[in-house]
Amino acid sequence: MASAFRRKIKRTIPAVVVVAIAILASAGTHLSAHDIPVSVLVQAFVRPQGDHLRLLVRVPLASMRDIQFPLRGDGLLDMTRVDGALDEAATLWLARDITVYEEDTPVAAPRVTAVRVSLPSDRSFVTYDTALAHVMGPPLPAETTVYAGQAMLDVLLEYPIRSDRSRFAVRPALARLGVHVVTVLRYQPPAGAERAFELAGDPGLVRLDPRWHQAAWRFVQLGFRHILDGTDHLLFLLCLVIPFRKFRALVAIVTAFTIAHSITLLASAFDIAPDALWFPPLVETLIATSILYMALENIVVELGQLLVLAILVPALQALFRFVVPERIGTIVLSALVAHTAWHWTAERWERLRQFDLPSITADGLASGVRWLMAAVVVATVLWVVAVAAAKRKKDEEFGT
Repeated sequence: MASAFRRKIKRTIPAVVVVAIAILASAGTHLSAHDIPVSVLVQAFVRPQGDHLRLLVRVPLASMRDIQFPLRGDGLLDMTRVDGALDEAATLWLARDITVYEEDTPVAAPRVTAVRVSLPSDRSFVTYDTALAHVMGPPLPAETTVYAGQAMLDVLLEYPIRSDRSRFAVRPALARLGVHVVTVLRYQPPAGAERAFELAGDPGLVRLDPRWHQAAWRFVQLGFRHILDGTDHLLFLLCLVIPFRKFRALVAIVTAFTIAHSITLLASAFDIAPDALWFPPLVETLIATSILYMALENIVVELGQLLVLAILVPALQALFRFVVPERIGTIVLSALVAHTAWHWTAERWERLRQFDLPSITADGLASGVRWLMAAVVVATVLWVVAVAAAKRKKDEEFGT
C-alpha cells in the first residue's frame, strides 16, 4: 500500500510542477503591463522669482504607472483626450513627491500650472527659458503619432514663497519612478551662476543654497558613499594594488589620483567644467575605459608582453627576409593597421555625433584653455610622483 502511494505521488509531482509553472508564467504576463522602468532620467529646473518658485520637470511618461492614458485604436496616444490623465499623473507622481523648503520650513503644496506631452526628440530642456516657453506653449497637434512608452511628460509646478532671496531646499522623493532614478536638477538663483545637482533615487533634503559647513558635511557624506558604493573606484584601487603591493608606492600613486580628482572637483565647483548633459556619461565612459586599460596593462606587462614579442619578432624577421622586402612589408602592415583604426574612428565618431555637441564659441575656447591648464597641472603632478616612485624603488633595490 505504501509503495503504491509513493508511486502515485511521483506521478502527481510532474503535473503539479507544470501547473505551477503555467501559473507563474501567466502571472508574469499579467504583471508585465505594470513593470517598473529600469532606468529613469528626470530633468528639472528650479527658479525662485518674486512670490513664487517655479519647478520645471521632464519625466518619461512610461514611469507614470497605474495611470490610464487614453489610446487610439492603433495603440497611439489620443492627443484629444489626454489632458485629464496628464494632470492626474503630474499630481500623483510629481506634485505630491517634491517638497520645497524655504528657510528650513516646508512651503505649501504646489499648483500644477502647465502640463503637456512632448516627443522624445524634443530638445527644449537644454535651458530654463526654452523649457518654460515649451511647456507654456501650444500642445502637440491632435494628429501627432507617439506611443505612451516613448513620450515625455513636461510639467510646470509653482510653489508660493515669501521672497526669492530666501535660502531654499528641495526633497525629491522620486525613487518610485523606476529601479534606478537619476534627477539632473539645475537651480537658478536670482543672483549668481546656475548650480547643477545630480541626485540618485531619494537623496533626502538637498540644500540649494547651503552654508559652508552644510556643503562641507554633504561633500564628506558623498565622498564616503561615492567610494564605498562606487564599484569603479574599488576596481581602480584593486588595479593599483595588483602591481604595486608596497604601501609606500601605493601612497604616492593614490595621493596623485586624489590630487587629480580634487582638481576636477574644484573645476566643477567654479563652473569651469562643461555643463552639457553628454559630459557626465562621457566621464563615466572614460573611467570605465581607464579601469579596463589598467587591468589589461597589468596582464600584458606581467604575462603577455614577452609572449607577444617572442612571436612577432621572429615572424616579422622571417616575413621581411623570405617574403617581401622590409620597407614594402612595413608599408603594407602599417596600411592594414591604419585601415582598421580608421573604421574604429568612424564608428566611434558616429556614436559621438548622436549627442548635441557644443558649438565653438569664445567662452568655449576659454573653458578649453582652462581645462588644458588643469590637465597640464595634473600631468605635472603625476610626472613628479612617478619620478619620485621610480627613485624610491631604485633606492630600495640598491639598499640605499
